[in-house]
Amino acid sequence: MASFVAASRVALKFLQLPSTGFLAPCLQNAAILNQQQVRHRRTKHWDPKWKRLRKAKVIKMDIPNLNERAEDLSQEQMKTRMKERGILPPRPWLERPFYISCTGGVFEPYVPPEGDGRMSLVSREGAKQKIEQLEKKTKSMMAIRKIRSYDEDFEPPEFAALAQDLYIRAHQTLCEKNKYKLREIVTERAYPELMHNVADKTIHWQFLKSLEPPRVVHARCTDVISKENIFAQVTVRFHSQQTLAIYDRFGRLMHGSETLTKDCLEYVVFEKHLANEYGVWRLHEKIIPDWMPPKAPAFITYRVDDEPAPVAAESEESKEAVPANESTKTEAAATA
Repeated sequence: MASFVAASRVALKFLQLPSTGFLAPCLQNAAILNQQQVRHRRTKHWDPKWKRLRKAKVIKMDIPNLNERAEDLSQEQMKTRMKERGILPPRPWLERPFYISCTGGVFEPYVPPEGDGRMSLVSREGAKQKIEQLEKKTKSMMAIRKIRSYDEDFEPPEFAALAQDLYIRAHQTLCEKNKYKLREIVTERAYPELMHNVADKTIHWQFLKSLEPPRVVHARCTDVISKENIFAQVTVRFHSQQTLAIYDRFGRLMHGSETLTKDCLEYVVFEKHLANEYGVWRLHEKIIPDWMPPKAPAFITYRVDDEPAPVAAESEESKEAVPANESTKTEAAATA
């Protein structure tokens, strides 16, 4: 028995793998891996110490039924599916982002006194108007103080001169029909009103002189949506001489004249977004008082046909078709 064990040991000694020191470096790692235990798909893990934790790593999932359509489910079944999957019910998205660059109108518009520009301070009506303006000046002074809290350099006399330059530039740009430059001078509310019915027309406008210096007559401030979003509106009175002539696409005069000067009394509202650091003053609207006379209508042109009208031809034929006896009767009646 002892001899058999010794013979088996000698046989195992000869069956051992060769030493890895005589192999190439790329084959040494392969030989070491062959000597170690390798885990295959059919074998169990060699270390059962973390078996319970490895089991907890597996998560059982409910595979959704892809053949199920939402149209075939009732409302209760749909609610159950959404609760199981943790999905919130959809809601209609009605909100839209918007940007408020100007107000939609004139808040607390200025009411011009009747007869302004014609009555002097010496007359009774002119003095009465001056007293009424002083009474309404309190709110304007408070609004000017609010504007100065955002713009320290704001002064009504200086702003009136700036407003006159903006007024002239806006009308000159309108005559040139420069849409992109006009958007920088007027607000988004005034732009469509200025560009309405301007196509296919030629406008000749000229600012001659100011009969009275422009002055600030009204100022108001308001907030939109939030108290920090403040807009300011200042009404400036212009009394000037201007010329205006409008031609249609055929070069025919529709309104005004290039040689006839007219005195124009206007109340123009300028607006600025005070909350915006880069806000600028822009032309917003023009106030037209109720007592101001209506403007003259445009000249309407008609097409003149060379051929005579058919009604006139029918009347001539009817005269020729009158019998002779009837004509003599009419002549006798006329002499009688």
